[in-house]
Amino acid sequence: MTSTPQIPGQSWSARQYAENASFVPALGQDVLALLAASPGERILDLGCGDGALTERIARQGAEVLGVDASEAMVEAARARGVNAQRTDAYQLPFDQQFDAVFSNAALHWMLDPQTVLAGVKRALKPGGRFVAEFGGHGNVAAICTALIASLQFRGISARGRHPWYFPTAEEYAHLLETAGFKVDSIALIPRPTPLPTGMQAWLETFAQPFFHGLDDDLKITVMDNTLNLLSHSLSDGQGHWSADYVRLRVSAYLPGA
Repeated sequence: MTSTPQIPGQSWSARQYAENASFVPALGQDVLALLAASPGERILDLGCGDGALTERIARQGAEVLGVDASEAMVEAARARGVNAQRTDAYQLPFDQQFDAVFSNAALHWMLDPQTVLAGVKRALKPGGRFVAEFGGHGNVAAICTALIASLQFRGISARGRHPWYFPTAEEYAHLLETAGFKVDSIALIPRPTPLPTGMQAWLETFAQPFFHGLDDDLKITVMDNTLNLLSHSLSDGQGHWSADYVRLRVSAYLPGA
C-alpha cells in the first residue's frame, strides 16, 4: 500500500479490509516464523496494513514500527496499540535504524521495486535482514485474465489498470543482489486461498483500479462478466470461492555486521 507511483482508483477501508481480507494476516504465520524476531530487535514492518502482524511481532519482544501509505490503515494499526506512521515506501526516511525489515502482502503494490529496495537497504543496520512475502509470478492470473477480458469485451483497454508487480523468484533475486543483498532463500509458493466473503467482495477490496473511471452501469456489467468467467475455475458451484494465489517468500540480508 503505497503512494508513488500512483495506482489509479485504489483506496483502502480498514473496515472493508477486516471484513474481506482477514485471511491475509491469518496466513502470515510462515513468513513470521522466517523473520524469527528476537526480543530487543528493532524491526520495520513495511506496508503494515491494519497492524495485525505488526502486533504479533511486538508480542515477540521486538521494538517494531509499522509504516503504510494509507492513513486509514495507519489509524487502524494505532487502534491496536501498534506504533505506526504514514510513510511513502518510495521515500523511506530511515538510515541504519533496524535489525530487520519485514513485509507481508504489500510489496506487489509497489511498482518501482528498485527504489523500494534501496530504501530498505538504507533502513537496515549492517548485517540486517529483509524478510518478505508478496504476490509472485502467476499470482491471481485467472482473476487478472478475466478482468482484462471483461474490459476488452466492452472495448475498454486494460492498459494502466493492472496495479500489481508479480516477479519470478529469479527476477526478484537479481534485484536483491543488484541492490547489495545476499539471498538466503527465495521461492514461489502456490497457495489457493478460500475467500470467506466471496469473489465480488475480493474484487471490490483489491481490484478497484480495473474499474476506475467506469460509470456505475458499466462497473456492474464488467463485474458480472468477470464473475461469470471465473465461476468455472474458482468457484465450487456451492458458492464457495477461492483466489489463485501464488506467493513469493524471500529472506535476504546485508553483508557485514
